[in-house]
Formats: sequence, C-alpha cells, structure tokens
Amino acid sequence: MLKKSGGIYYRMAANDELSEIYHLARRALECQEQLGHKEIIFEAGHKSGAGPESGVQASSADVQSSSYNQMSLLNEEPSGPGEPEYNSLEEHRAAICNCTKCSLSQTRTKFVYGAGSSRAKIVFIGEAPGREEDLQGEPFVGRAGKLLDNILAAIKFTRRDVYIGNILKCRPPENRDPQPEEIRACMPHLIEQIRIIKPLIICALGRIAAHCLLDTTTPLGKLRGTWHSFQGIPLIVTYHPAALLRFQQYKRPTWEDMQEMKARYEKFSQG
Repeated sequence: MLKKSGGIYYRMAANDELSEIYHLARRALECQEQLGHKEIIFEAGHKSGAGPESGVQASSADVQSSSYNQMSLLNEEPSGPGEPEYNSLEEHRAAICNCTKCSLSQTRTKFVYGAGSSRAKIVFIGEAPGREEDLQGEPFVGRAGKLLDNILAAIKFTRRDVYIGNILKCRPPENRDPQPEEIRACMPHLIEQIRIIKPLIICALGRIAAHCLLDTTTPLGKLRGTWHSFQGIPLIVTYHPAALLRFQQYKRPTWEDMQEMKARYEKFSQG
C-alpha cells in the first residue's frame, strides 16, 4: 500500500498495512453499527489496473458476538460473597483504589475512580479511562472530556452538579475495548458508586457503557430515543463525546438526547 506523507509517497510495511486496514475496518463497523444498520457493508475500492469492485457483508449478529459474550459473563452467578457496602464515596474509593482484580492493575498509571458530587442527581457513565485520564487519575479530562464540559454547560450544568465515571477504573492498553473479565471485575465497583449516590437519572455514554448497563447487544442507534432502566433508575443512552469528535452527524442527536434528559430531570425536580 502506498501512503503519502509530506508530499512523498512511501510503501507501508506489510504489518503496518494490515494494521491500517484493521483500524479503518473497525471505525467503519462502529459507525454503521451505531447508526443501527442490520448489515454492515465494506466496499473495496478499485486497485490500479485491477478488476471490478468487490464487497464483503457481515451481519450485525456476527459483529456483536464479542459484546454478547461480555454480557453473558456479567449474568453469571457470583462465585463468592457479595460486595461490601460503604457509607460514602470517599470510604469506597479508599477501599478499592489499589484494586488488583484484573490485569489492568499491572498496566495502569493511575486508578480513575470517578469525579463529581456525591449528591448528584445525574450520573454519566462512559467506557474506560483514556491516556489523559490514566495520567491524571480523573475521568474525561482529554479532548472528549472538554467536549463533555461544553455539553453540560449547554444544559446549565457543571461537573460539580453531576457525577462522572466509567465502566472500568483502569485504562485498557492502547484504548482497546474492555475485556469480559475486566468488566466483570469492575462492575461491582460502579454499582456500589451508584448505590451510594442514588441518582435520579443515569446517562450511558457510548455503545459499551450502554451494553454493559442494559445487558444488551442492540445497536446504540436503536437504544437512543427511549428511556431504559438500570436497577430501577431511569437510564438514557447517547453517543460518547469521543464519537462526536470523529462524526459530526452525531452532534444533533446527542443534543436531542440531552434536552430529553434535562426535561426528565426538571420534571423529577418539580415533582
């Protein structure tokens, strides 16, 4: 494969070429899946002097098989005693900040517990810490975090008014998707945070957070636009801020989701 850099074309090494194809394919899969397409279609472009264009189709069931495995693991009966309950977020954080339940404890820089008000009425939940979060020990502090701040400001909130966390407390290497054993190890921590905070509303940011919280493999595009429930708490699904940085077309539906969430919040507050 030829690639251009600084006006110069160079030939990529075989491993680099495969990596490039993989990442392009993954981005295309995620984009089409989130839009709710039942079939995900790749169309290979013409090669110079080659024959006609060819295409490969994969069903959404094939694409979602790994997510299904994650969810089925979460539904297994616990093998040991239940998680202890804590009186405050501070007490809980102190108890789990040195967690070694999965291999991510060996690669993390900092444990990313969560941030915001312990009396928050809205809890935002993303997928996992990224590079900046891992370095600083705080959730959503990179480019996606700044965009989340702007979204909050647009609906008249700040970080001090809400609580922000992730499914995982430690960064997966190279920002890969969380693995089933990592989700299973970390979900009890998140559930305990939610129990302590007792929010009125949960907002799942992105596909993985929505799938974990709702125990489903339904595409994110189809989960939007309706209210769900997590342990009796109303839950709304929207796109992850990182997706908005890549796909401008997600900004309008995300704004619609935020308006719906704010309207529900105001109804609860007035009631």
